[in-house]
Amino acid sequence: MAAKQTNKPAPKKRSKREKRTRLVIYIMIIAMLLSSLTAGLAMFI
Repeated sequence: MAAKQTNKPAPKKRSKREKRTRLVIYIMIIAMLLSSLTAGLAMFI
């Protein structure tokens, strides 16, 4: 049972969801960094 579960059903679904959530988190972090950098540059300029 464990081998069958590890082969197809559980990890693929979890990996897809984890990848999507990780991508969203990375995008949010990048957006925050870019916004903070642009705000800092605007303040300095």
